[in-house]
Amino acid sequence: MVPIRKLRALWTSTLAFVMMSVTMISLAAAQAADSPEATISSLNATLLSTMKQAQTLGVEGRYQVLQPVLTKTYDTPLMTRLAVGQTWASLPPDQQAAITDAFRRMMIATYAKRFDGFSGESFQIVEISNRGTADKMVKTQIIQSNGKPVAINYLMRKSGPDWKIVDIYLDGTISELASRRAEFSTILKSGGPDALIASLKKQGDKLLSGS
Repeated sequence: MVPIRKLRALWTSTLAFVMMSVTMISLAAAQAADSPEATISSLNATLLSTMKQAQTLGVEGRYQVLQPVLTKTYDTPLMTRLAVGQTWASLPPDQQAAITDAFRRMMIATYAKRFDGFSGESFQIVEISNRGTADKMVKTQIIQSNGKPVAINYLMRKSGPDWKIVDIYLDGTISELASRRAEFSTILKSGGPDALIASLKKQGDKLLSGS
């Protein structure tokens, strides 16, 4: 018969091992949930679901579905600051906030306008690679119904506990942030921050009108 003392010691060591294993599994699950792959997979799932309901939802309905997911997935404040450039530091907080809000609305409206139907498309993550010391590049494809892939790559950066998109490369090479930087610079030089806010609001309105 095994002595009581040995049974207690065995039980204690077993319990400690189980608790350590549960902690490690929980930590691994949390890390996986916060990974760039998990963020983009969640975005793709939302886009696919929205596309399948596109006609029922309409452009305004698609905007409402996409708004919370895209707000969480994109680091819009950072993207806006980078797109505005050096002028950003000289702007008062209320104008910074107004530009950020208008840019976020326009960006989400762009998604709502573009993802307007479903005909058998699918999404896949092709590769995740390091970009510099802190960023990750997540290469994805939209596989069209004819089998032709369309490349969309996401540059991601850690923001607090979450990985967020800081730039998107359409066709795999065209930087959305670079395009916006050129656009913003032209408007700011000709009309200042109020003109930029008005332009972004107008673009959002046009997209949400369905035109």
